[in-house]
Parts: sequence; structure tokens; C-alpha cells
Amino acid sequence: AALGRGPGRAAGQVGKVSAVLCWSGSVVTGLLTSRAPIGSTTRLPALSRSPRRRAQGGAYARECSVGPAPAPQSCPSLVVPAEEMDLDRLDLNPRIIAAVKKAKLRSVKEVLHFSGPDLQRRTHLSSPDVRLLLRAAALLLRGHSMCTALRLLRQEGPFPEQCQRLSLGCPVLDVLLRGGLPLDGITELAGRSSAGKTQLALQLCLAVQLPRCHGGLGAGAVYVCTEDAFPSRRLQQLIAQQQRLRADVPADVISKIKFGHQIFIEHAADVDTLLQCVSEKVPVLLARGMARLVVIDSVAAPFRSEFDGAALALRAQRLLALGAELRRLSCTFRSPVLCVNQVTEAIEEQDSVAGPPGTSPALGITWANQLLVRLLADRQLPEEVPLAPPGRTLRVVFAPHLPPSSCSYTITAEGVRGTPGTVCS
Repeated sequence: AALGRGPGRAAGQVGKVSAVLCWSGSVVTGLLTSRAPIGSTTRLPALSRSPRRRAQGGAYARECSVGPAPAPQSCPSLVVPAEEMDLDRLDLNPRIIAAVKKAKLRSVKEVLHFSGPDLQRRTHLSSPDVRLLLRAAALLLRGHSMCTALRLLRQEGPFPEQCQRLSLGCPVLDVLLRGGLPLDGITELAGRSSAGKTQLALQLCLAVQLPRCHGGLGAGAVYVCTEDAFPSRRLQQLIAQQQRLRADVPADVISKIKFGHQIFIEHAADVDTLLQCVSEKVPVLLARGMARLVVIDSVAAPFRSEFDGAALALRAQRLLALGAELRRLSCTFRSPVLCVNQVTEAIEEQDSVAGPPGTSPALGITWANQLLVRLLADRQLPEEVPLAPPGRTLRVVFAPHLPPSSCSYTITAEGVRGTPGTVCS
């Protein structure tokens, strides 16, 4: 009766079958039970002349649909799963979020299942509030958005902390890296055995737990061991010496932090276990905000022990998978990733002047293409300089924001300290 010209037409004032088919069943039910004709103060959903997007919030409505619009199809490799999103992460007035929770909508995914009018009736919010809700949910689901270089320069992009770094806990080393490790990308620390790579990784695990005003990120760290057992004794020694190493941090701030309780240790002896840990376990800790630093010590050990020369193609595939997952985690959660790497002897053509062969980081060009920053820690062996004490040098091999430079450093009971006045380009 509502589709014809009889008395039932006055109930909903719906004159075209195509118009009815463009609304969901709940909208049509609301029109048939309402006495307000089209053109009065009752606001109706806008219709399009073509079967394109009609519903708000990114949902699609087919031209002959009679039920709620289906949920949007998102690319799982580019966005954060909606199930992991919490309503409290929406940048909205607490009044709107409280109304959504009162309507028993528990996640952003459930919010996007409804059209604008359906949300308005379910939450009893006004039409402008519903539009703000759908826009905020869509922005959160979309994740990263394109940003111009000018907005990044003015820090108006999606991440105002674009220039923030994770401090290494030493002013000299921070000067070398212009503030510390970047929050977006993989940083590799390669070097010889006993060069101090693990020492610096442990120091970063403690520095990340400090507040942002002191160069940290206010969260814990994930430490994945692939070679030896975790050096817990050395970690306890560094924790006891934190006040002496970080004299710039007030004593009451350091005393309140339980450093040993916020380092999550995982052992991965083979490539499959390492990939499973990075893709399944680490994202949970990062999503809950329990960790903001990922350390893999070392990345080369499982690959060099499992793959020989005849399986280089398979090794390259696994390396690409590991690098892609680490970069995705770093970009999604704004968390630095530090990968400790071994070095191999680089066979070079010998000139007339004989000299010891050089070294290069392991895993070749396939792994190097996954990195944002490559650091090389070197230690002079006693046989190389017999009369001088063993010296250590930290060198920037490549980085998009750093020139090639280096500085000397020493390792004491307090931790890793850069030598003042040794930073050079």
C-alpha cells in the first residue's frame, strides 16, 4: 500500500520503488511508521542517481538491498584490523563515546556496520554527532594517510612526533644520530664479536622506559634472542647503574620505574620461530602499549645456520618477509626496531699494498634494502694496535637523514658512553 497511490501512501509518502530499494529495511520501517512527509523537518538519507557509494562511513549499499549495508572491505596488509581497535582511541567528545557504549556497540567495526540514520536511532545522537562519529571511525580504520612535506615540516601531519627519536642514553651518541633511533623503520647495528652490540641493545631497552621528556617512550621492550641466552646478569648490573649513567634524569623518576618488569624476552632458534614471533606475539605487546621497542639479537644467526649456498632464493624470500613485517610493525605502532647483525669477511681485490681484508654486514643486499639506518660498531683487536688500548668506534654507514659520520665510545660497568669531542663526519 505504501508503494501505490492509495491511502497507505500517506503513511510514508514514498512514491518510487527505486527510492525504497535504495534504503535499508530499518529506514523504510521508520518511514512507514512515521507521519512526517518528505520535505518536512524529518531528515532522510540522501540518494544518488547511480549505484555508487551511498552509505556513510565507507559502507556500500546495493541498489536492490533491503537490509543493512555490508561492512567495508579493507586491505589487511595496509590497515590495522578493526577488531584490535578500541572505541577510546577515537578522537571524539567523551559524550559521543559514552552514547556509543551505551548503545552496546563494542568496537569500531560494529559502528561501521550501521548507516548514519541507523546509528542516530540506536545512539540517540544528533545528525552532526553521527557524522563526526563515522568520520572518526573511518580515519582510524584507514590508518596512515598521505601527508605533504610542508605539513611534516610544520609537524601538522598525522604524527606530530615526526621528529621524535629514542635516545641512546648518552649525549655523545645522541649527537651522532641527531637525537637517537628514528621511530619509523629498521635500524641495523652490525659489528664484530665483542664490539658492544648487545651492550647498546640492553641500554636501549632501559632508555625506552623513561618518560618522553627524558628521551624515552614510556613503555617496555621486546628482546628476541636467536643465539645465546639472554644476558640477564649484565642487565641487572645496568639497572643498578642507571642513576650514574643517566645523571640528567631525576632520581625519583628512575626509582619509580621497574626496569626489569618491562622487558619481554623471547627465544627463536630458527627462521620459522622468528617469523612466528614477529607476526603473532610482538604485535600483541605493541598493540597493548606494553612495548615500544623491538630488538632482534641477532638477525643473521638463524639464516646463516639454516640456508646454504644452494638455497639463496628461499633465504631471500624469508628475509623479505621478515623485513616487511618489521617495517609494518614499526610504521603502525611508531616503534623503533633494532636488529643486531653479524659481519663477514669481504673479499676485495688486493692492491700492491697488502692489507687485512675488510668486513661487511651479513645477509647481503637483500637485507640491506629493508633497512632505514645502518650502524657499524668496530673494535680494534690487540694484534692490530699492540701498544694502544682497544678502541671502539660507532659509524653511520647510511641513513636518509644522517651524513656518514663516526665517534668513539667506551663500555664500562655503567653502560655505553661516547667519547666527547670524537664525533666527526
